[in-house]
Formats: sequence, structure tokens, C-alpha cells
Amino acid sequence: MTPQTPYTAALDNRDPIRAMRDTTARIRAVASDWRPDQFERSYAPGKWDARKILIHLAQSEIALGYRARMTLTSPGYLAQSFDQDRWMNIESGGSGGLRGADALAAFLGTAAMNIALFAGLSDADRAITLAHPEYGSLTVDWIIHQMAGHQIHHVKQLDTIATR
Repeated sequence: MTPQTPYTAALDNRDPIRAMRDTTARIRAVASDWRPDQFERSYAPGKWDARKILIHLAQSEIALGYRARMTLTSPGYLAQSFDQDRWMNIESGGSGGLRGADALAAFLGTAAMNIALFAGLSDADRAITLAHPEYGSLTVDWIIHQMAGHQIHHVKQLDTIATR
């Protein structure tokens, strides 16, 4: 049974690992040749620019990949929530903010690690449970589906930015 995540609809019944491979390849193709100023474009007024979307994607790969790894290695693991806006504020602003090309590299690198991990998991591994304070009891498979749908959600925004 397919886990129901906030991004299940974005997956449209696709295999999540294949979707992650396709999405990361698409993001690489779209943004790898951008100039620094192109990362500062947004898909709509008041929305994150491409640099912030890529920072967010990298942060999500780190956070959710960590959750999956902890679930696989720590029986009874209890995940912690995080505030994406507070995370964004500490890594995107000021003179020390992460540059767009570096955010792209961080996302692609962490996504590659997660895809490799997930591709090697057995069905039993993917069924291991964790507890989450907002979502309740989840599985590693839920995390995989969440991550795949989340990437698809944001690649659409990056595609829109690429046409501007």
C-alpha cells in the first residue's frame, strides 16, 4: 500500500526512487549552467527564489535522510520537527548566505546519497517504523515517498523560474 504523505499526489503513482532520480536529473539540467543572478529569480512575487528553493531542498534531504538513517539504526526512534523558515533564515541571509551554485551542489550530493541508500533497502527495511510528533507513526517508506513528492513539488517551481 502506498503511504499517504502531504506530497503523495505529486508522485502520481510513480515509483519514488525512480522519481527522485528523474527529478534530481531535471534539477541538474535546469540549474547547473545558471549565472549567480539567475538563482535570485522567483517563480511568483513574494515566493522563495531559486537559491532558497535549492537550500530548502538540500536541508530537506539532510533532515529526512537523517530520519531514515536513525530509524534504520535506532529502534523506537522519535523524530523531531523542524521549522523550515527558521532553517532558511540561518543559511540564506547575510554575507555568509549559501550561494545558488553551492546550494545546487549540496542538494545534488545529499540527494545522491539518499537515493543510493533507499535503492538498497529491502521491503522489511522500508517497513521499519518511527514516531513523529505531528504525523504519528510513520515508516521509512513514508519518508521515501515524502521526499520524492517534495522534490517534484519544487522542481515545478524551478522549471517556471528557468523560463523567466
